[in-house]
Amino acid sequence: MAGSDRRETLKIIGAVGTTCAFPFSADELYGQHVHPSGDSAAVPPTPTRPVFFTDNEFDTVKALADLIIPPTETPGAAQAGVPFYIDYVVSSNEAWKKLFREGLAWLEEQSAISNGKRFHNLDEETQIAILAPLVKAADRRKAAAMQGASLEVRFVKAFKSMTADGYFTSKPGLVETLGYRGNTVLGEFPNCEIG
Repeated sequence: MAGSDRRETLKIIGAVGTTCAFPFSADELYGQHVHPSGDSAAVPPTPTRPVFFTDNEFDTVKALADLIIPPTETPGAAQAGVPFYIDYVVSSNEAWKKLFREGLAWLEEQSAISNGKRFHNLDEETQIAILAPLVKAADRRKAAAMQGASLEVRFVKAFKSMTADGYFTSKPGLVETLGYRGNTVLGEFPNCEIG
């Protein structure tokens, strides 16, 4: 799918920026982890296998993450390591384990019933058709009202939030997408032009 079409996918799936609700403690965010610095520091190894999710579940997690933040001129969620971030967060919380396992099972069941395939094997348009009504329902609910929501709506809301949190605290999300330069000194501050 072309870059502009992928950006349209974001509009269909929902504005990511409005979903960041930090549904877990802030110390779980990638940007809050202690990262080594200096020339002699070893780069932490990138995980190669999920801790909590099965291989099939993880394939679906990757597909979902890239639907929410697809690759364009900058890396998408999967390339930024968001699926491993979600695996890390979910693996450390019993309530998330239950919600994500049941939510992924529901998604696979719907995919099999309507298309005879696993979710990650469907084309993007079909994936979006399955998710769009859930995203709309999730976006209409405030965080406090999620208790009465259906399993699939709670799952989609949590997944979107974790994807956004993981992506925008990752190096590709923070530096490449948002343009964060960090630890730089401005020679002068630009004027605020109101116009």
